[in-house]
Amino acid sequence: MPDSGNWLGLDYGERVLGLAVAHPLTGSPRPLPPLANRGRESLAPALSEVFSEWRPATIVIGLPLNADGTDTPMSRRVRKVARWIGELTPETRIDLHDERLTSESAARRFAERRKAGRARRRDAADMDSIAAVLILESWMSEQGHG
Repeated sequence: MPDSGNWLGLDYGERVLGLAVAHPLTGSPRPLPPLANRGRESLAPALSEVFSEWRPATIVIGLPLNADGTDTPMSRRVRKVARWIGELTPETRIDLHDERLTSESAARRFAERRKAGRARRRDAADMDSIAAVLILESWMSEQGHG
């Protein structure tokens, strides 16, 4: 179980990567601006910049599984992306974490924030980073942090 350094949560999408960061001392993930996914050529420098700024000890990537826990076509893509990210930052631990229901939960949180007047429609792009927060919260809980 990692106990030092930042943890970076990543919600992979074909168009957008949601990001969140947490540190063991704060114990509370917060969303980061999402990254546009226009292919590995443009994504590599953007991710390298995030890694350089936040220096994660662990990157937690949401793994979209079927309800029965089996792989989906998207989970197979995510596994490939996770290997690629591991090549971008070989000194960083990469954990895949079951993300079932995080997208729905992120949409509910966003709807609640909108209803309360704390979010606008244009903030919907940040939903991917809210999903990354939820992935990181779930992982942290599983690791005994929070």
